[in-house]
Amino acid sequence: MRNFKQIPRNRWRYFLLVLLTITVGLFSRTRFIPIFIYPYLGDFLYTVMYFFFFGMCFPRLAAWKVALLSIPFCCAIELTQFCQADWLNHIRSYRLGGLFLGFGFLWSDIVAYTLGGLFAWGLETVFTETNSSHR
Repeated sequence: MRNFKQIPRNRWRYFLLVLLTITVGLFSRTRFIPIFIYPYLGDFLYTVMYFFFFGMCFPRLAAWKVALLSIPFCCAIELTQFCQADWLNHIRSYRLGGLFLGFGFLWSDIVAYTLGGLFAWGLETVFTETNSSHR
């Protein structure tokens, strides 16, 4: 039987993973990305970044719980796009505000967030199991 005890995450490593994911996410908005994944890759990486962020903030929290934080968090931000209040649109008018809040609700974004969170959870699970088996 496997031992699923959570090994605390290295906060610096997860901070670097957040920065790496942001970098890859910004690159995902270039012309080098194939057109069939261009609309979804940024949203996918958005949840991956939040998975690493929440993993950094809560280093002892189980990976599946971190996924259950990051996926609904990103979906909640997506739902705010239904609200077109002047003050929110003013925040969205700035590049950083637009990157954080988005502009219009899309169901495909919800799917991309879910897949991104599941991917990050799987990635951490694989690397945690691989590293713990080498001890």
